[in-house]
Amino acid sequence: MCVYVCQEVPEDQRSDAVSSMVYEASARIRDPVYGCAGAICQLQRQVDELQAELAKTQAEVVNMQLQQANVGALLCMEMGLSSPQPNSQQSQSVFETSHGHPSFIEDDHNNNLGSLWEPL
Repeated sequence: MCVYVCQEVPEDQRSDAVSSMVYEASARIRDPVYGCAGAICQLQRQVDELQAELAKTQAEVVNMQLQQANVGALLCMEMGLSSPQPNSQQSQSVFETSHGHPSFIEDDHNNNLGSLWEPL
């Protein structure tokens, strides 16, 4: 059968055709019922699972971006409502922790911004 199939295939593709037949024969030894189709179905399931996981992760990223935007908007509103000339020490304490890193929520007891970090 291989000789007949190989004669029907263009000469420049015969090597690929033979490799495919060898792969299918090996797959049939491992899985006599499904052969390559079983491997393809398993790989397709993995692709579907990974695509679902990617979509979930992308949704989480969008959720976090929206939460960050909401916190930024609330901070802008809060700063706009506070005294017009805050001293530099107060401004720094709102935006930095003792380590000098940005921190938008210093104390959840003094403001109600902590709930914004929960998933929507």
